[in-house]
Amino acid sequence: MGLLKDNSYTMNGTLYIVSTPIGNLEDLTFRALRILQEVSVIAAEDTRRTQKLCTHYGVRTTLTSYHDFNKEQKTPILLNRLEEGFSIALVSDAGTPLISDPGYYLLTQALAHNLQVVPIPGPSAVLTAISASGLPTDTFSFHGFLPRKAMAKTQFLQNLAYERGTIILFETPHRVKKTLDAIYDIFRDRRIVLMRELTKSHEEIVRGTVAEVRETCLTRTFKGEITLVLEGRIEKKNKKIRGPNPYLPVSE
Repeated sequence: MGLLKDNSYTMNGTLYIVSTPIGNLEDLTFRALRILQEVSVIAAEDTRRTQKLCTHYGVRTTLTSYHDFNKEQKTPILLNRLEEGFSIALVSDAGTPLISDPGYYLLTQALAHNLQVVPIPGPSAVLTAISASGLPTDTFSFHGFLPRKAMAKTQFLQNLAYERGTIILFETPHRVKKTLDAIYDIFRDRRIVLMRELTKSHEEIVRGTVAEVRETCLTRTFKGEITLVLEGRIEKKNKKIRGPNPYLPVSE
């Protein structure tokens, strides 16, 4: 477990933030598997999904649910377990916990109680998407799921119009067409990559301008998780852009 910087940790258990596969079960790391086998309990966003992973690898560790709807009731119980010397693994449905997933409340409470928190890195839809997108990777920002209501979504996207780095978003299958419409209204012909079911057998990557990807998706019915990677603002060389945002539509 490595050297501990604070002796107060030695009598307590450790909270492990464990990354799990976003689709392909073979993406679980050796270290993550060992931690899942060794901890006292696995706190999972959805115990049914995590049970499939555990069954696949023969992990018999006790599962308990931990999500946004029970976090205030479950957190004191989990903190007590940690203070009694038992270690806990926190996992989300898929990928790295706390990235648009539950766990932040438990993490902050564990730190407030001077408990040791150890990250177990691994799969992440964000990094998987940006690495294969073909868009610039030197600077990028992640913004999770867009607001559901149209006006709020439009305002959110308008605020992103000045971002110079690549933009990463999550979206649900039944909302992605309306989201592409909203993106087109603001970003027009910037490049965008739509990624569906990353690492799974039906993985699909659609690249093009916003207009092209939007047109491709008009007659499609989507299933599975969707990640959108959008090109950031581009300024012409040797020319400073002044005045209104050039990527916002001009009013009539």
